[in-house]
Amino acid sequence: MQSKNCIIMNVGSYIFSQVVDYIPRYQFDKLVAKYHGNRHAKDLTCYNQLLHLLFGQITGCGSLRDICLCLEAHKPILYHLGFRNTVNQSSLSRANENRDYRIYEELGTYLISIVRPLYSKTSIPEITVDNVLYALDSTTISTSIKLATWALGKYSKGGVKMHTLLDLRGRIPANIHITHGRWHDSNELDVIEPEPYAFYMMDKAYVDFDALFRFHLAGAYWVTRPKENMKYEILGHRSLSDADKKAGVTGDFTIRLTTKSVALYPEPIRAVCVYEEEAGEEIVFITNNFDISASEVSCLYRHRWDIEVFFKWVKQNIVVKTLWGYSENAVRTHLWVAVIAYLIIARIKANYKSPYSITEVATLIRISALEKVSLGELITKPRDSVNLNQSVKKLSLF
Repeated sequence: MQSKNCIIMNVGSYIFSQVVDYIPRYQFDKLVAKYHGNRHAKDLTCYNQLLHLLFGQITGCGSLRDICLCLEAHKPILYHLGFRNTVNQSSLSRANENRDYRIYEELGTYLISIVRPLYSKTSIPEITVDNVLYALDSTTISTSIKLATWALGKYSKGGVKMHTLLDLRGRIPANIHITHGRWHDSNELDVIEPEPYAFYMMDKAYVDFDALFRFHLAGAYWVTRPKENMKYEILGHRSLSDADKKAGVTGDFTIRLTTKSVALYPEPIRAVCVYEEEAGEEIVFITNNFDISASEVSCLYRHRWDIEVFFKWVKQNIVVKTLWGYSENAVRTHLWVAVIAYLIIARIKANYKSPYSITEVATLIRISALEKVSLGELITKPRDSVNLNQSVKKLSLF
């Protein structure tokens, strides 16, 4: 069995075959047996299906047809890439429709348990707390309501939501939950088991005081923004340090909810007001943590933007914009294989201690997937020897 922190040396192998060596094959085979994935399988086993889909994700193929076309064009080297054989689009589509998506969901969950610890010591700019830091948000993938009748979205349109709890240390997802488009974001708080002493940053769509109080009682901290109709009374205020004032903090208050909300959250809440120069307005944050500085409250919320960067990266570098099937099983399989591809790339970056970002490692792997070079050498060359441009939006408070 592979060590969690092993570095696999395959000098003379194709880059793609070196990448798939990072699939935990023993665990995958156990999942296939658990869900009877290879029942009635002939030419396309679950592992072969996974390789087809990973090839599409890593090389940026836009459809199942593109995957099969590319592999057929490279038939002489399929064995050396790790494939026993390739299949046509119809066979791959049927496998996505019928093979239990939980095989890939649980493989992704297993990879999360391997990859997250590799980034647990990653520092975050302007943040001094050592607690686990999470950002919670969702992204919606539009689809046809006629083809994906299960995926109801807003305004009679089709949509699939990928709810993500992102560990901000390394931007590694800690939890992925895929639902139809009408699943309200605040419902996600009922699915998550709060972790004591961890910080959860989320936007105002997640403000459900009943659920937030459950997080509070579990010893977890949350930081969010209040809805415009929140009713409260001010119990007191705290003096601001010079660092707080320099950071734009204009007020640090202790408040208590009034009207019916007080029954849902009966304990005091902290409200921090910050003047945002770019927006030209005052922004209010609320939290149940009274220990960190007011300026750090705003910094923590600012890093909620990291999950937006993660979603942007996924949509630009992993194929999720165009779904490779429309049944619930096919969509879940597709999205979980996309997550698996991201986690494998993150694992490779950490194991080789690559100086490049996950985005840059993915780019190098994509453009070199069918080359015979050392994966380690490819992603550990000095940064100044490779010019890879990235466009990352500046962090914003909201």
